[in-house]
Amino acid sequence: MKAIQMVDLKGQYDKIKEEVDSRIQGVLSTSTFINGPEVKGFQVELEQYLQVKHVIPCGNGTDALQVAMMALGLKRGDEVITTTFTFVATAEVIALLGLIPVLVDCDEDTFLISTEAVRNAITPKTKAIIPVHLFGQCCDMDEIMEIANENDLFVIEDAAQSIGSSFHFKEGRSQQSGTIGDFGCTSFFPSKNLGCYGDGGALFTNDDALADKARVIVNHGMKVRYYHDEIGVNSRLDSIQAAVLSVKLKRLNEYGNARRAVAWHYDEAFKDLPQVITPTRVLNSCHVFHQYTLRIVGVDRNALQRHMMDNGTPAMIYYPVPLHQQKAYLDNRYQDGDFPIAEQLAAEVLSLPMHTELDKEQLNKVTETLKSFILENR
Repeated sequence: MKAIQMVDLKGQYDKIKEEVDSRIQGVLSTSTFINGPEVKGFQVELEQYLQVKHVIPCGNGTDALQVAMMALGLKRGDEVITTTFTFVATAEVIALLGLIPVLVDCDEDTFLISTEAVRNAITPKTKAIIPVHLFGQCCDMDEIMEIANENDLFVIEDAAQSIGSSFHFKEGRSQQSGTIGDFGCTSFFPSKNLGCYGDGGALFTNDDALADKARVIVNHGMKVRYYHDEIGVNSRLDSIQAAVLSVKLKRLNEYGNARRAVAWHYDEAFKDLPQVITPTRVLNSCHVFHQYTLRIVGVDRNALQRHMMDNGTPAMIYYPVPLHQQKAYLDNRYQDGDFPIAEQLAAEVLSLPMHTELDKEQLNKVTETLKSFILENR
């Protein structure tokens, strides 16, 4: 049996090696490494896939969030609401821009931002909401957009873990994650569902004016070379990464199906273990399983993780410390216990290997290793 990886990028590459190598060689041959035709081609392909008017490629997912806030004209002291149970980048860029991150709790079943908590956190200084489509499925965008419209707030979707997922609105229409709010932002970090072989990211929007502004900001604030109309940043997706992404984008739905099959296998394996709570699917969202995250109750989660690692079955904790308890984000506004669900989840969650190359033998090894520990320690 092959060694089990949390993410098997080598195995995935081996299956698309010929096409990837050819596309990379094409970039090397033309030497159009920055803003070459591969970048424009991938941009158009992703716009078509997402059915969104504008994709603005950039250097990484964190930059995408920062550029979105800059393009929306948020000012120092403005408040931005987001979840405390997320990767740090979501709040990091808020703080870097001199904005005020307002953290709220999440939903116990889905791990997604609590819309009730969002409503309760709005003040006259609130300017934007950042819902995080965590682990591969969408937040309640019906409710998020209703709250935003009622309070004249911007919505920036953090879709770094959810590309390929869609949200089905109450009135029957569907939209891809990241295409619903004023901006959507994603990451092409190698381990993402659509990942490149370095850093990369993108913004999505259906607003022509916001798209124009974001394109200027990512290129040093230039619309015309050496004429700087905005304070900008240097954040570009390079041509080699665009070439890789173009190859993978054609397979994104296939990859999503493979991930759902892995999730179904795990679901079945753990359905009779009360100590293992499998991921809840949001009924109006299509889950693409960037992570398969369990809740472990009544058993020592950390000991279980060590047991799995010791037996060649990796498992990770996403995330062990909510943002309000992180040293860099300690704030007198928040105390331990203020976000009980996030704190509970941080003590319970455990993510299992999830990628497109897992075979049945590997999956059985993962599930049996976890089950044996549970049965011995319940």
